[in-house]
Amino acid sequence: MGIDEYGGGQVAQSDVLVVTTNDVPGYEVRQVIGEVFGLTVRSRHLGSQIGASLKSMIGGELRGLTKTLVETRNQAMNRLIEQARARGANAVLMFRFDVTEAADVGTEVCAYGTAAVIAPRS
Repeated sequence: MGIDEYGGGQVAQSDVLVVTTNDVPGYEVRQVIGEVFGLTVRSRHLGSQIGASLKSMIGGELRGLTKTLVETRNQAMNRLIEQARARGANAVLMFRFDVTEAADVGTEVCAYGTAAVIAPRS
């Protein structure tokens, strides 16, 4: 598997900037819109579960589960960006992920942050 299969994050030319910081250097916050989030729950594939169980006995990375988690996080982030865009934001500040087990059947991933309108400082 290539590195791009394990990566994630924002595409280079998105109209909504997503940052983990409270502000963006060179920009000012013109309007705080409020909290936005993207949520997804993924069940585990039986084959990857069996493979992960076997792999855990001998050690090493669980590549199938890693790939699934990357895809799940990317989906949650895309939903966050869609919600921010729909509410009129061009930025999401203080971006974070929250990952939990969902009733022993899958993984819940929530991407969240504060939607805002930012503009270059004059």
